Amino acid sequence: MTRIIFIESDGTRHEVDAEPGATVMEAAVNNMVPGIDADCGGACACATCHVYIDEAFTDKTGTAESMEESMLDFASDMKTNSRLSCQINISKEMDGLIVRLPRSQG
Repeated sequence: MTRIIFIESDGTRHEVDAEPGATVMEAAVNNMVPGIDADCGGACACATCHVYIDEAFTDKTGTAESMEESMLDFASDMKTNSRLSCQINISKEMDGLIVRLPRSQG
């Protein structure tokens, strides 16, 4: 299992264990983390699973591909470390991943 720490915009923390191979969005939804709407169910067709990846983990989570970059244009308050959580596949190397949630989605 890989531990992921979700931090809401108000500072509330949610630590969850996730299976490698799942997505960060699936880990949030399966553990009822508030703030990840995931309206499209992980199809990279909306921006309602927008998150900020902690700088210490950006090399482990990879970079956004063109479709994800296009969807991020619809995200509120986009930053350089913005990603769609449905596009990040969890690996064992991500243990302790810190994911911050925006104040609102889409």
